[in-house]
Amino acid sequence: MPDVVVFAESTEHVSEICKVCYEKDIPIIPHGTGTGLEAGISALYGGVCIDLQKMDEILDYHPEDFDVCVRPGVTREGLNHYLKDDGLWFPVDPGANASICGMCATGASGTNAVRYGTIKENCLNLEVVLADGRILNTGGKNKRPKKSAAGYNLTNIMVGSEGTLGIITKATVKLHAQPEAIAAAVVNFPDIQSAVDTVLTTLQCAMPMARLELLDQIAVKACNAYSNLTLEERPTLFLEFHSTQSGLEYQTSTVNEISKDFGGSDFDFAIQQEDRNKLWTARHKLYYAGLSMRAGCRAITTDACVPISKLPEMLIKTREDIDKAGLTAPLFGHVGDGNFHSLLLFDPTIPEEFEACKMVSTQMGKRAMSLGGTCTGEHGIGTGKRLLLEEMVGTTGIEVMWSIKNALDPKGIMNPGKVLQALT
Repeated sequence: MPDVVVFAESTEHVSEICKVCYEKDIPIIPHGTGTGLEAGISALYGGVCIDLQKMDEILDYHPEDFDVCVRPGVTREGLNHYLKDDGLWFPVDPGANASICGMCATGASGTNAVRYGTIKENCLNLEVVLADGRILNTGGKNKRPKKSAAGYNLTNIMVGSEGTLGIITKATVKLHAQPEAIAAAVVNFPDIQSAVDTVLTTLQCAMPMARLELLDQIAVKACNAYSNLTLEERPTLFLEFHSTQSGLEYQTSTVNEISKDFGGSDFDFAIQQEDRNKLWTARHKLYYAGLSMRAGCRAITTDACVPISKLPEMLIKTREDIDKAGLTAPLFGHVGDGNFHSLLLFDPTIPEEFEACKMVSTQMGKRAMSLGGTCTGEHGIGTGKRLLLEEMVGTTGIEVMWSIKNALDPKGIMNPGKVLQALT
């Protein structure tokens, strides 16, 4: 827990807090909605938590240019509610109702990334309060071009920095047109390899898929029990198509034929909005569905990302590690970009189970890197993957990151203990 929580109400308020903390060498922990998964808001050294949820204004909205500027208290669902009557939406969907600025801070993505990109591709400019209270506009004050070749890419340095370089107090993001027609479908396969082969072929055929989600048989079992579904308990793809009405018919029939070539079942379609909502709500509730598989358990929630062609090997080997450790854990993820997640369940009264979960989580990260991937595709580093980050980018990479950190936060007060392990 932090020593103090301050509910900031403006950028200037945040700046003044940072000036005091900088003068007194007091740690600062930014807080958005608290939905991050890598302990990003834990106060490892006490200090001041700056809660930004009261700063919830939607500022410069330019529907004709497909962009909007938001404060850190604006959530994904809140923004989309604001936009819906104009036929626009913000598609980056990490599952939780996260704040937009928090999503920038953690480098979030989610189920729509295969079509619309991650938060990095959808972020145009950021206002950031630095450790000493200075206010930085990463792309220039009030600038919102779709592209820029002007100097260092300060925006992308801040995206994914997890509050260790500054506090994001404003984000200008891209918007997208709502699709004319939407259809969702579920299809199951005899094995994971067949499901991934279907995805690879679909992408090679240039199908503009909106969502491509893979659930293994354990995840499907959890989904059925928790969300009252009746899916066959085999590796399953959740698909979503965004297009015109005529385009929708072509896309769904083409992907249906591709899936059958790899042993897929007939498509189970969800055309009506309430049916699609039920399907995707079940997918987003997989965390709670997983927890319900063992009464009183908790979970280590982790992710990794590999080239899509390596995903079957990655999932099969991870399942072997889980079974060998005697653990219960559903596997699922965004197969369209090679990102997958695991809920490693443990009984909090049995320390050995917790250690086994940590071991499997570490093995996941190491194996992903050995296959040409990353130890985290979207959750971030936080406190749990600092050593894996060092292994991934090497000593030189870590030294460069520390150089950036020390330049912007020379006293080390910005979210200390996160992302970077102290140099030895």
